[in-house]
Amino acid sequence: MENTLQLGNLLKEGTYPEEYTGGKNWTILHGDTLKLVKAFQPGIFDAVITDPPYASGGTKQNERNRTTNQKYSSMKAENALPDFDGDNKDQRSWTHWMAEWLYDARKACKVGAPICLFIDWRQYPSITDALQWAGWIWRGTAVWDKGNSRPQKGRFRQQAEYIVWGSNGPMPINRPVSCLPGVFRYGNPQNRIHVTEKPLQLMKDVIQICEPGGRILDPFSGAGTTILAAVEEGYEAVGIEVTDAYYKLGSDRVSKRKRRRKGRVTRASTWMSKFISEEEKCIHVDAGKG
Repeated sequence: MENTLQLGNLLKEGTYPEEYTGGKNWTILHGDTLKLVKAFQPGIFDAVITDPPYASGGTKQNERNRTTNQKYSSMKAENALPDFDGDNKDQRSWTHWMAEWLYDARKACKVGAPICLFIDWRQYPSITDALQWAGWIWRGTAVWDKGNSRPQKGRFRQQAEYIVWGSNGPMPINRPVSCLPGVFRYGNPQNRIHVTEKPLQLMKDVIQICEPGGRILDPFSGAGTTILAAVEEGYEAVGIEVTDAYYKLGSDRVSKRKRRRKGRVTRASTWMSKFISEEEKCIHVDAGKG
């Protein structure tokens, strides 16, 4: 399928990634977010919606230095999913890194564009600092209630993650966007292909913060969930993924899903054409009898 998002309209000349994949209304760039967000043309995105590496999974550095599977998954080694890059920073370096790409992403967005960032409780203070250092207006926090979680005797369950959100400057109240909930209740996806994959329906709900038909940037596309949700909901979407395995997995997932949906639409159209044809035959026969 033809990639309808041309790189020349997205990136400054001479800054193209070595590899990218795409189709109608979507593309995923293979490369480092810090480099690629600097290369975007100014003011081309209507929203940023992403699930960045948390560099969390513990309160001590030796805990953060574990692999992402060790930190975020209980799967046995033989069933483990690929680890992803960029999750071993300490809190200070992670906050600086976040602020840097957030600053450049803001320059690539239109005035008033919303941003949504997934995060856990450990990095919540740091991400709100980074967001504001980068020039975004912090507007609040929504909650992803995952439902099931490991019980801890004498403690509260850690069954929630958070969606820190804001905007690139003033955000008009009369945008053509409905009132959105502050809590989203979805369990972790089954048969996931990424260690920290979010539910597809959750992302379909969250992206409604963007104006209809807008262009969404996901600088950490991972399993391609945000890209897939955006395209299926009628948006354009641009993703970036640095980890080789997830660039391929995410790109393949979006491509295959779009092909399956196109196939279903084609079969439905063929069936409807046959149905209409049979109806027309009946009409002609009945008319002849008259």
